[in-house]
Amino acid sequence: PSMRPYHFWTYLLTNYNRTVLYTGMTNDLATRLVEHWIGKEGSFTTRYGVHYLVWSEETRYVNNAIAREKEIKRWHRAQKQALIAEQNPNWRFLNADVLGNWPPTPEQEEAVKTRWREVGEAALMNDRLSFLRQVSDYRSPS
Repeated sequence: PSMRPYHFWTYLLTNYNRTVLYTGMTNDLATRLVEHWIGKEGSFTTRYGVHYLVWSEETRYVNNAIAREKEIKRWHRAQKQALIAEQNPNWRFLNADVLGNWPPTPEQEEAVKTRWREVGEAALMNDRLSFLRQVSDYRSPS
């Protein structure tokens, strides 16, 4: 039996005026973009309106995505800007390329909210991806 291929993304988001940058990683980029759009009270991306994708990189291995996220988070803004400019010189918002439309439709938003309700926030925070990131954080010195 063949194992299904895994996909993980490290990504950079910005706000509408392209003044704030956020680095993240996920195993489902389209869903993650909708989650950022919906927002969570008190979160960085919600506070600063950071939900526009300007750069992403795909890998098959979760550890690579986690390592890349950590690497980029350590960078100065100029290094992040250079990385974005290589792939996306005009800093075009790439959300519609990933999701097929932007902003998300009410149906797309509801699908994410339904998943949150069904799975429960605690379970989402304790999923394998989160666990692997926590283990990785624990092992590497800050």
